[in-house]
Parts: sequence; C-alpha cells; structure tokens
Amino acid sequence: MKYDYLVVGAGLFGAVFAHEMAVKGKNVLVIDKRSQVAGNIYTENKMGINVHKYGAHIFHTSDKEVWDYVNRFAEFNNYINCPVASYKDELYNLPFNMNTFSKMWGIKTPAEAKAIIDKQAGEEIERMNREKGTTEFVADNLEEQALSLAGRDIYEKLVKGYTEKQWGRDCKDLPAFIIKRLPMRYIYDNNYFNDRYQGIPMGGYTALVEKLLLTGKENEAVSGSITVKTDTDYYDFVKMEGNLPAQPFESVNGDSFEKILFTGMIDEFFGYKLGTLEYRSLRFETEELPDVDNYQGNAVVNYTERDIPYTRIIEHKHFEYGTGKGTIITREYPANWKHGDEPYYPMNDEKNNKLFSQYTELAGEYRNILFGGRLGQYKYYNMDQVIRAALDMVAEQ
Repeated sequence: MKYDYLVVGAGLFGAVFAHEMAVKGKNVLVIDKRSQVAGNIYTENKMGINVHKYGAHIFHTSDKEVWDYVNRFAEFNNYINCPVASYKDELYNLPFNMNTFSKMWGIKTPAEAKAIIDKQAGEEIERMNREKGTTEFVADNLEEQALSLAGRDIYEKLVKGYTEKQWGRDCKDLPAFIIKRLPMRYIYDNNYFNDRYQGIPMGGYTALVEKLLLTGKENEAVSGSITVKTDTDYYDFVKMEGNLPAQPFESVNGDSFEKILFTGMIDEFFGYKLGTLEYRSLRFETEELPDVDNYQGNAVVNYTERDIPYTRIIEHKHFEYGTGKGTIITREYPANWKHGDEPYYPMNDEKNNKLFSQYTELAGEYRNILFGGRLGQYKYYNMDQVIRAALDMVAEQ
C-alpha cells in the first residue's frame, strides 16, 4: 500500500502526529517494535488497577490548547501530585514548602523558614569562597549550586542522595546547571506542579493513545487513514541502504512512504556515525500485593538516601483513587545506559548537546525524514511538551 507517512514509534508524539496528519487526509502507517501502543506512557490493567508500566506519568500543563486537546480523547480526574520524601525514617512533603520546613526545623512561619535557609546558604557560600580564595561565588558543580540555594539541611536530606542515584554520579561530579534553581514555597502547599491543569486520564494512558490512533466510523473527523503495526522493528521493516532507508522509501513487504517520522534515537538512525549520545536508563520492579489494600498511603514516595538503591516507590491505585482490595507497587531504579537498554533521559550536558547539534545538521540534509520526541529531538519533554512539539511539527507540514 502507498502511504504518505511512515511513523516510527506509537508513543505520544507519534500518535498525535499520525492523528493530525490523518485529519488532514493523509494515509499514515504507524509501527512500533513493542507489542503495544503508547510507548513509555503505556498502562495495563491488573487487579482492576491501571499500572504505569514504564514509570509514573502525571499529566500537567499551563497550555490551555494542549489541555483542551487531550480532553478530546480522555476524561481526566482531578489527581494532584503531592509526593512524599523518605529520609532515614523521616517523612517530608515535596516540593519544598512550609510543611517541609516545619517538619525539618519545628518552625511555623515563613519568616522563620526563610531566615534558616538564608543563614545556611550564606554560611555555605562564605565557606566555599574562603576555600577557593575568592569573594565572588560561582558554583563549580551541582553540590555547590544546591548548597548555595538551599543550605546544608535540605541538601543533605532531600537533594544529595536522590540526585546521585538519579544520575549515577557524585554531586561534586555533576554540572551546576542541572539545578538552575530550587523553588522554595513559603506556603503550606504540597502540589508539586505549578501548572494550571493537572490530572490522570480515567482508564489509563493506553486508552487515550488508542483513541488518537482510531479512524473511520470511530472518529469521523479523520478523513485519511491510520494503520498500526506492533511487534514491528523499523530496521527489519524498511528496506535499507547501509544504515539509512533506501530511496524511494519502501518496506520489505512492498509498502511505500513519501515521508518518515522517526521517534527513536537520532544517533541510532544514522548508525552512530558521528558518535553515541548518552542517556540514563531505568529498571522497574513491580510487585502485586493482593492482601494489602494500602501500602504507603500515597502514589509517590521518594527515597532520598543514597544507600537505598531505588529512587521511589509508586503505588498505582492512588493515581485514580482506587479503593478496591489489593494494591500494586513499583520500585524505580536508575541505571546506566548502554546499547540495547531502554533510553529514558537524555544527558543534556554540553558534550552531548554539541553532538546532537551535529546530528541535527546532518538530519537537515534529508528533507523527507522528520525526527520527533525525546529520543528523536534529544530533549527531556513532559507530556504536554511532547504534544505541543508534535502539533507544531504538523503545522509545518
């Protein structure tokens, strides 16, 4: 069959792009190497609970157009993300707010909290300047940056261990720009996000993506077509010439495509000819607890001690206010990435961003090949940013 677009990857970026191009009357083939659609936002129902298989995903945005867009495909609940941090049997509310400060120091007022933070941060800056022999403070690494913003107590209990687990490096070996600022809320407010709109799609994210990919009678707004093939690896499916798709674009089955949208790793697409971009990966350990109705009392609990190997435990039923019998939890372990592992977080430091810019320049030579999503654009995206980027790309077609 002849298609206008081959979309590689049935995650959120690919699904939005495919849907909107089908609305424009284009015929789109979407392929994914996994056995299901929805990419890393895939949810599967177990024990009546929608389990976030590839880590917790909480939709939040201040972009009303994007909010209205997703609400066309799913009904969202009013879930508000209020994570808790656990440090040596002490529990603290996140983000840093008056509940956090009151628990940490036994104080009540914003003035008291601000005085302690300013005093500790000032003492750290003075100490570091003295050790460096300077009077003008410039953070040389993440530890120095965090200490200058939050002081010793918050850094040691809530920043250091969690960050080192997340990045797999000592805070002294991480660049300062990773923490540009540490927001301090001098109000009693545990809502993690500042965005106006927030929630979880009722029924899970998979259903949302499946609706995006529907055509025909199920979605009369779509005048084109969308065909979805899972368990289909791009590198086995497309006729190749070396490391690149042969032109004109065709599949091994005889399908043809005018253009390709690739949402996988851009360096892999080009056979790593310029070098390998770096990522952080994750490992998930999910446990079904049929005899436990409420494991931790919250959807997200972060573990900020370095000695505890996982960064957080997710209790999935709390995302949708589940009250039924049994529960399911997932421990999330950060991991070094190597070829063959699932890449989750781009390492957007100076070295990798420079290499990505070289790949972007190379990609510009192929006008009928588009790159999208976290991996194709080598950028950390929240879900609303993924949708915005996909819609912007559609507008350029």
